[in-house]
Amino acid sequence: MSRTACALVLVATAGWAQAQALAPSQTTAEAVDWLRRIHQATETLSYSGTFVYQQANRSETSRITRRAGADGGVEKLEVLDGTPRKILRTRDEVRCYLPESRTVKVDRRREPRAFPALLPEQVGSLGEYYDITLGGTRRIAGYDCQAIVLTPRDDLRYGYTFWADVKTGMLLRAQTFNRGGEMVEQFTFAQLEIGNVPRRRLRPPREARDWHVEQAGVSPADLAGSGWRFGAELPGFRKIVEVRRVLRDAHPVEQVVFSDGIAAVSIFIEPFAGRAERAPVGLAGMGAVNVYTREVADHLVTVVGEAPAASVQRIGNTVEYRPQ
Repeated sequence: MSRTACALVLVATAGWAQAQALAPSQTTAEAVDWLRRIHQATETLSYSGTFVYQQANRSETSRITRRAGADGGVEKLEVLDGTPRKILRTRDEVRCYLPESRTVKVDRRREPRAFPALLPEQVGSLGEYYDITLGGTRRIAGYDCQAIVLTPRDDLRYGYTFWADVKTGMLLRAQTFNRGGEMVEQFTFAQLEIGNVPRRRLRPPREARDWHVEQAGVSPADLAGSGWRFGAELPGFRKIVEVRRVLRDAHPVEQVVFSDGIAAVSIFIEPFAGRAERAPVGLAGMGAVNVYTREVADHLVTVVGEAPAASVQRIGNTVEYRPQ
């Protein structure tokens, strides 16, 4: 979508204990098929709607419009709270329009991820690390929805409840829970229309024609070839992308992303040379996202993950540099 945000009174959420009570105690083929339906819906449906994203004590409302197509489709996201910004996504490119600075930031997409970021080739193996079961049904934004519950089999990942339209498989709500059963993140539609979307609704902002354009320098990377090692990976997480980014001040940053098919963890590696000051190290987090930083071989290693703090720290502590 993901991940894939005026006013709304949130429908009371289903608690973790309720979801557990509604679901069988082991993975079912029907529940796994529902995950495949959700992924297919994110790829093939055209729709428009308003959704709310909640993380810790912060919430953000956005309007999303997507037109599906054989070329991967086009998606437009308009953030309605706080600083105004619009984002246009295609299969290969992301353009972020920032009215306050009259800037367009352009980035190449090397890791296309809808929300939830279900990786189709990994759906079948998710049952090794989650119990995947069906929960109850409820009405969300005018749609009858089926709950799919993912209960982690270890303490390395979060639990999830996805609510999908029974007719189309469209995801209308996603909730993330920690091991204590507390909801740490939620995405939910307040209003949604599924069906044809006119192409004109996905045009770039007309006023942005004369704005400053910043191209992100992104290229393939080979961290192992340059001496970096990541030690033992978390069970179920595998590498899905590895790139080098050149920031505005010509500062290079290496990034490698691991995913278990739903959650993603990114490792960023940047040299201290050229930095004005040393960044703080340690562990921090907000909602479902945890961040861990440490120094390795005169580089700053930053791990950002949709995973429990212990998992993010565990990954960060395996990063080593061994000169060739």
